[in-house]
Amino acid sequence: MGKKSPTPGIRIALRLLGLIGLLMGGFLVWALTPARPMPEVYTLVPGLNSTASDTQWLTFAPGNETPNTGLILYPGGRVDFRAYAPLAQAIASQGYQVLLVRIPLNLAVFNPNAAEAVLKAYPNIEHWAIGGHSLGGAMAAHFVAAHPGQMEGLVLWAAYPAEGDDLSQADIRVLSISATLDGLATPDKILASRSRLPADTVWVTIAGGNHAQFGWYGDQNGDNPATISREEQQEQIVQATVAFLQTLNP
Repeated sequence: MGKKSPTPGIRIALRLLGLIGLLMGGFLVWALTPARPMPEVYTLVPGLNSTASDTQWLTFAPGNETPNTGLILYPGGRVDFRAYAPLAQAIASQGYQVLLVRIPLNLAVFNPNAAEAVLKAYPNIEHWAIGGHSLGGAMAAHFVAAHPGQMEGLVLWAAYPAEGDDLSQADIRVLSISATLDGLATPDKILASRSRLPADTVWVTIAGGNHAQFGWYGDQNGDNPATISREEQQEQIVQATVAFLQTLNP
């Protein structure tokens, strides 16, 4: 006797499982091939090449003092977290503990609560801010909305809260840095986010800057060309962020 052929229902189920497998495989390939740090990053921040694969975060601190104010940073979507190391190092050099967090699958949406482990690891820090670039900033805002009272400051780099994360009445200081030529977190999108942030939010706009120059990972699809250098844009980001952190511990 010959083998029975699968029923139509089983054949459909097998095809669906195959399709789901292909989609999941494609997603993993997409998520696990992030934008890599530019070569300059390894010159500006020596030692990054030796970052262990199980490193949860990179720690940056000033050399000759013990900081009591810390900043937790989430990277942008599908961007290797090391691409923000020069920014983190520059901010830390001004007297702050800066923790640059590695995110599962390079998408902060998969672990918006990553900051909790950092808080436990650094009980000596008295004043905390959290922030990030693009999707990382949105997930930092989500952490603030879900954990009221744990953070004193929120730093948004080319980012804004999701519609479900209304922080307009939250007891928190907020800094929003955006760029006029950003093709992703566009000026219109930043403007539309104002109603979801506190009335005393500090708004900083970088003329001639774009989305990708908030990090060191090269150009980005959908973005506009910047008319200022990456170094100039990052200098303005550092200055505004440090000035904001100073307000948390006058």
